[in-house]
Amino acid sequence: MEYVYAAMLLHSFGKEITEESMKSVVSATGTHPDEAQIKAVVSALKGVDIEKVISEAQTAAVAAPAAAPVAQHHESKKEEKKEEPKAEEAAAGLSSLFG
Repeated sequence: MEYVYAAMLLHSFGKEITEESMKSVVSATGTHPDEAQIKAVVSALKGVDIEKVISEAQTAAVAAPAAAPVAQHHESKKEEKKEEPKAEEAAAGLSSLFG
Protein backbone atom coordinates (compact mmCIF):
# COMPACT_ATOMS: atom_id res chain seq x y z
CA MET A 1 0.00 0.00 0.00
CA GLU A 2 2.90 2.34 0.68
CA TYR A 3 3.79 2.19 -3.01
CA VAL A 4 0.35 3.39 -4.00
CA TYR A 5 0.71 6.21 -1.47
CA ALA A 6 4.07 7.10 -2.97
CA ALA A 7 2.51 7.21 -6.45
CA MET A 8 -0.33 9.42 -5.17
CA LEU A 9 2.18 11.73 -3.51
CA LEU A 10 4.20 12.05 -6.71
CA HIS A 11 1.02 12.69 -8.69
CA SER A 12 -0.19 15.36 -6.27
CA PHE A 13 3.07 17.26 -6.73
CA GLY A 14 2.90 16.93 -10.51
CA LYS A 15 5.92 14.63 -10.72
CA GLU A 16 6.22 11.77 -13.17
CA ILE A 17 5.62 8.37 -11.61
CA THR A 18 8.74 6.39 -12.49
CA GLU A 19 10.62 3.60 -10.77
CA GLU A 20 13.35 6.02 -9.71
CA SER A 21 10.95 8.60 -8.29
CA MET A 22 9.05 5.88 -6.42
CA LYS A 23 12.32 4.54 -4.99
CA SER A 24 13.21 8.03 -3.81
CA VAL A 25 9.89 8.55 -2.06
CA VAL A 26 9.91 5.15 -0.36
CA SER A 27 13.57 5.53 0.65
CA ALA A 28 12.78 8.94 2.16
CA THR A 29 10.53 7.16 4.66
CA GLY A 30 13.50 5.20 5.97
CA THR A 31 12.41 1.86 4.54
CA HIS A 32 14.04 -0.33 1.92
CA PRO A 33 12.10 -0.15 -1.36
CA ASP A 34 10.96 -3.43 -2.91
CA GLU A 35 11.90 -3.19 -6.58
CA ALA A 36 9.33 -5.76 -7.70
CA GLN A 37 6.50 -3.88 -5.97
CA ILE A 38 7.65 -0.60 -7.48
CA LYS A 39 7.80 -2.10 -10.97
CA ALA A 40 4.32 -3.56 -10.52
CA VAL A 41 2.80 -0.24 -9.41
CA VAL A 42 4.52 1.79 -12.13
CA SER A 43 3.45 -0.77 -14.74
CA ALA A 44 -0.14 -0.82 -13.47
CA LEU A 45 -0.38 2.98 -13.58
CA LYS A 46 0.88 3.35 -17.16
CA GLY A 47 -1.87 4.90 -19.24
CA VAL A 48 -4.15 5.46 -16.24
CA ASP A 49 -5.73 8.90 -15.91
CA ILE A 50 -5.27 9.30 -12.16
CA GLU A 51 -7.39 12.46 -11.99
CA LYS A 52 -10.28 10.63 -13.63
CA VAL A 53 -9.97 7.70 -11.21
CA ILE A 54 -9.91 10.06 -8.22
CA SER A 55 -12.94 11.91 -9.55
CA GLU A 56 -14.88 8.66 -10.07
CA ALA A 57 -13.95 7.47 -6.57
CA GLN A 58 -15.18 10.73 -5.05
CA THR A 59 -18.45 10.46 -6.98
CA ALA A 60 -18.93 6.87 -5.82
CA ALA A 61 -18.17 7.82 -2.22
CA VAL A 62 -20.80 10.56 -2.32
CA ALA A 63 -23.41 8.33 -3.96
CA ALA A 64 -22.87 5.31 -1.70
CA PRO A 65 -24.20 6.83 1.54
CA ALA A 66 -27.26 8.12 -0.29
CA ALA A 67 -27.99 4.66 -1.70
CA ALA A 68 -27.61 2.85 1.62
CA PRO A 69 -30.93 4.02 3.15
CA VAL A 70 -32.76 3.00 -0.02
CA ALA A 71 -31.32 -0.51 0.20
CA GLN A 72 -32.22 -0.74 3.88
CA HIS A 73 -35.76 0.41 3.10
CA HIS A 74 -36.21 -2.36 0.53
CA GLU A 75 -34.85 -4.96 2.95
CA SER A 76 -37.25 -3.86 5.69
CA LYS A 77 -40.20 -4.18 3.29
CA LYS A 78 -39.17 -7.73 2.47
CA GLU A 79 -39.00 -8.56 6.14
CA GLU A 80 -42.47 -7.11 6.74
CA LYS A 81 -44.00 -9.35 4.06
CA LYS A 82 -42.86 -12.54 5.78
CA GLU A 83 -45.71 -13.99 7.79
CA GLU A 84 -45.41 -16.40 10.66
CA PRO A 85 -47.42 -19.61 10.32
CA LYS A 86 -50.61 -19.51 12.33
CA ALA A 87 -50.95 -21.67 15.44
CA GLU A 88 -53.63 -23.86 13.81
CA GLU A 89 -51.42 -24.56 10.81
CA ALA A 90 -48.53 -25.44 13.05
CA ALA A 91 -50.71 -27.78 15.13
CA ALA A 92 -52.02 -29.46 12.01
CA GLY A 93 -48.48 -30.04 10.85
CA LEU A 94 -47.53 -31.57 14.18
CA SER A 95 -50.59 -33.84 14.32
CA SER A 96 -49.67 -35.36 10.97
CA LEU A 97 -46.37 -36.44 12.46
CA PHE A 98 -48.00 -38.39 15.25
CA GLY A 99 -50.92 -39.82 13.26
